[in-house]
Parts: sequence; structure tokens; C-alpha cells
Amino acid sequence: MVSAAQQQQALEELGRIRKSIDNIDSALIWILAERFRCTQQVGELKAANELPASDPAREQQQVARLRQLAHDADLDPEFAEKFLGFIIAEVIRHHERIAAESN
Repeated sequence: MVSAAQQQQALEELGRIRKSIDNIDSALIWILAERFRCTQQVGELKAANELPASDPAREQQQVARLRQLAHDADLDPEFAEKFLGFIIAEVIRHHERIAAESN
């Protein structure tokens, strides 16, 4: 049986860990926003030069690179690939929209 003092200590530790998670989530949002600002510039450059929105070779390189980074960081590479896949799909959608608006 866990004592009230142990439960209180666990709740305090839980609060501390959750605060760290909240800080990391905030950093992720700011990092993603900066990434999308950069990919916005890429989309505009591609549209201005009539380049395709998607670059499958680059995307494959990124997937392989991030899978290795995930492995090195002890993060599931499958998860990392799914996460990157979501981001890439969103970037391509933005690039297609930029291209359509520039025509």
C-alpha cells in the first residue's frame, strides 16, 4: 500500500515532469513554425522558377537521414518517418497552393 506522503511525492514529481513536457511542446511548435517559414520560401522559389512542388529524391534522403537520427536518439524510426511524412505532405500542399496562386 502506498502512503499519502508517497502519493504526494509522486504527484509533485508528475507535475515537474509534465512542466518539462509542456516546455518541450512549446519549443516544438516554435521550431515547426520556423521550419514552415523556411519551406514557404522554398515554395515561393520553386513557383517563381516553375519547379515541381514535390522533390521525391530529397524527400527520400530526408526520410533516411531522420530515420538514422531517430535510431541514434533511441526514438522509434517508424514514428520519426510517420512524423516527417506528415510534415512533408503539408509542405507539398503549401507548395502546390503557392504555385497555383502564382499562375
